[in-house]
Amino acid sequence: MIPSMTLPKRRFQSVAISEIGLGTWQLGGTDWGTISEESAFAILQAYLDQGGNFIDTADVYGSGISEQTIGRFLDAHPAEVYVATKLGRRSDNGFGWPQNFTYDAMCRQVEASLQRLKTDQLFLEQLHCIPTDELQKGAVFDHLRRLQDEKLIRYWGVSVETADEALLCLKQEGLASLQIIFNLFRQHIADDVFRLAEEKGVALIVRVPLASGLLTGKFSPQTQFAQSDHRHYNANGEAFNVGETFSGIDFQTGIDLTHKIARHLPDDRLAQWAIRWILDHPAVTTVIPGATKVSQVTSNGEAAGLPSLPPETHRALRELYDADIKEQIRGRY
Repeated sequence: MIPSMTLPKRRFQSVAISEIGLGTWQLGGTDWGTISEESAFAILQAYLDQGGNFIDTADVYGSGISEQTIGRFLDAHPAEVYVATKLGRRSDNGFGWPQNFTYDAMCRQVEASLQRLKTDQLFLEQLHCIPTDELQKGAVFDHLRRLQDEKLIRYWGVSVETADEALLCLKQEGLASLQIIFNLFRQHIADDVFRLAEEKGVALIVRVPLASGLLTGKFSPQTQFAQSDHRHYNANGEAFNVGETFSGIDFQTGIDLTHKIARHLPDDRLAQWAIRWILDHPAVTTVIPGATKVSQVTSNGEAAGLPSLPPETHRALRELYDADIKEQIRGRY
């Protein structure tokens, strides 16, 4: 394990956050298989023990369970941690599309997150992969600015599915962050988005860095997932955007491509090098891999201690992407 308080930090607006954060979709206990609160607390503690201070969640993860778990943990273990959450995808208790995107509905979603997270102000509220036409209308951004003026949120950002959505959001004044899918199976978003984000001082939060585990190299063609795991029920985009599962790559194809990627890396620490590859991009503010085990938290954190990959390795991996990988991506990107 990385010794305590060694995860490097990068600038997020007025604060410094860990370049390796913690994604907590899995703590909802509904889309990655069941996870107990005891296990969730152990994962959160292991992350803090590394010196981590950035946790990403959403109100829809387990219909609020992830937020509640984080809130209870931080209430019992006070620490200087920046928690980001998201809104817009709830469909219960009168919520849904398009009614989620009025000011009143967004305010109710924010207030519910505040209650679950046991805080008076959200550090970062993000639109959660909402319809592109709502982004184009622009009213949701005005609502976020109002919520910011009312001190319910400190910063606001957007989690997007496509490069075009990212570029659309980058036109908005006050945008603090973009959350994007970016990994060795999804390299092209850097081409148009990264330079502009840097120019505008917009933080980039990278999700799905290990392509739902494919880029750990631990899966085989015989691997099976629980029925409650999105890698089972959304493997082909049956429930939501296929890009959120295996980055839109067919599972069996992804196993073969992972072997090709591994040949270009210094050693067999595939997961750590996959995260290091992301961190080698200076426009990236933080990477938010999830973890269902303490050992995965440890593994993810170790990427911060690796040296940068040499330029020739980056070139070879991009050539592999352009030749063999990009054409395999399914869904909106």
